[in-house]
Amino acid sequence: MKKIYLLSTLLLTGLTACSDENPATDPENNQENQELPEWYYTGGELGTAFISTSAAYEQPTPAVENADMTLSFKRGEQLFEKVFVSNPDGVRGGLGPTYVRSSCMHCHPGYGHGKSQPDGPFQTNDMGNGYLLVVYNPSTNAYVNWLAGMPQGHATVPFKAPLDESKVILTWHEYTDAYGNKFPDGETYSLRYPEVALPKDAVYAYNEGVLSDADMGSYEVRLESTIGIYGTGLLDAISDEDLKAEYAKQEKDGYLKNGINPAFFQNGEWTNQYTSKEATSDGKKYPYRFTYALSRGPLQDAAGANAFWNITNVTRSDRKYHYKDAGGYYAKAAAQDPDVQAGFADYIAQVDPEKKHSDWHTADMEQNILNYLNATNLEAEISDQSYIDLMVWHRGLAVPAARNIDDEEVLRGKELFEQIGCAYCHKPSWTTGNDEIRDPAGFFTGSTANELPRYPNQKIWPYSDMIQHKLHMQNDIRTGWCRTTPLWGRGLHQRCTGAEYADRLHDCRARTTTEAIMWHGTSKESDAYETTEKFRQLSKEDRDAIVKFIDSI
Repeated sequence: MKKIYLLSTLLLTGLTACSDENPATDPENNQENQELPEWYYTGGELGTAFISTSAAYEQPTPAVENADMTLSFKRGEQLFEKVFVSNPDGVRGGLGPTYVRSSCMHCHPGYGHGKSQPDGPFQTNDMGNGYLLVVYNPSTNAYVNWLAGMPQGHATVPFKAPLDESKVILTWHEYTDAYGNKFPDGETYSLRYPEVALPKDAVYAYNEGVLSDADMGSYEVRLESTIGIYGTGLLDAISDEDLKAEYAKQEKDGYLKNGINPAFFQNGEWTNQYTSKEATSDGKKYPYRFTYALSRGPLQDAAGANAFWNITNVTRSDRKYHYKDAGGYYAKAAAQDPDVQAGFADYIAQVDPEKKHSDWHTADMEQNILNYLNATNLEAEISDQSYIDLMVWHRGLAVPAARNIDDEEVLRGKELFEQIGCAYCHKPSWTTGNDEIRDPAGFFTGSTANELPRYPNQKIWPYSDMIQHKLHMQNDIRTGWCRTTPLWGRGLHQRCTGAEYADRLHDCRARTTTEAIMWHGTSKESDAYETTEKFRQLSKEDRDAIVKFIDSI
């Protein structure tokens, strides 16, 4: 990266503060240009935004502006922010028939990750509840087939929600570690973890009698919060070769006691890679890199690309079917429900007024409903251009520049962060590859791929190795394996989202950065146990320095 100096940067970007409150240096009192450290430019030259206000997560990258994609970015931003409605003729029509949320903003307040929620019913109507329920079979770790992978708690009339959220109860429990939640110098901290109760009668298909106890089998529930979406285009630009090299390095090091998850990588080779299941799939394999569970490959077919369809059930040209449970229980239950049958004629008359789908309008109402819910040839409810705009926005969100870069305490914290071993998993930097657009689903190919912003050869500072590790926490994430969360920009979470707490870790159990660190070491089997122990033994001044550094990157 070419050298960029402080004075010129201030003049060109209008930057008034390199720290949260004060400039890194005063140009009037410092006549000489002062070079800024590389790690200040978290997203490199093409991916960094120089703002630390409540709008820090919402900024377009310089790459968007350089490619003259600002208008498309703004249109995508509008799609992200607006609430969809069930009326097919509405400005944001197409919602339903069942859905998780009515807008992207519901899960991503202030464009960040979701906020932790209090004890009580799992209500998702309030803006900011970014929690997703993970319902799975504990013996196989597979999602249950009687709810959608992201369970739907809402429906459009006359349909009824697959899951009654008012019966799903979230409870927070206090946790005491082996040290009584106390550092050697006497300073105390608190730890908590969430538990979710999902009774059988919260499931619509069970109440309708089409889902039996045997069908439900054994199941457990965990929480996962949405992930911050800024900077994901930069992570996508890391080459597959460099990602594989990091896996191979860590496997060879043998440094972490749980090793590398063999479900993805073993003996120097991938054991499983991502392929699209869509009819338009390119058939190629790609390394997994997105979500806590590493369930997605390239960004163009990752969580954000799919969420625009499966969260709202708004169809598009490459998703002409409803998002629903794999077992088909909901469709069967709805088809037999007298209330749904009574209202379906009016509903379908709005959806298909010209009766293009004759099998939705027969004399057999139960079959009509089944045919509609299981259809694979639905009309697209948003245009291809709207989808392109959304992905320009998604890929084009910048990362806020690091803050407090000349603060002595922060610099000390950075040094200690590396010394005690945090930087092994929270790998500070990567250099992106050529950033050739990859789309397993086959939408962004040819000329369409050229309509997305790109980030070739950028040194970026996400503070993540992009690999899963195990912490062995109480009520841990499904499978116990969790991808290292990028730390860039996380210190601005409360400012940008309005959250009460810092809300760290996969389920927002950590209210502060210190709590997040200490959860890394509650088990001796944790990959981060030794590092957490080193942190625990530090003086309060040094611990505070590490926290301040983490909150500044």
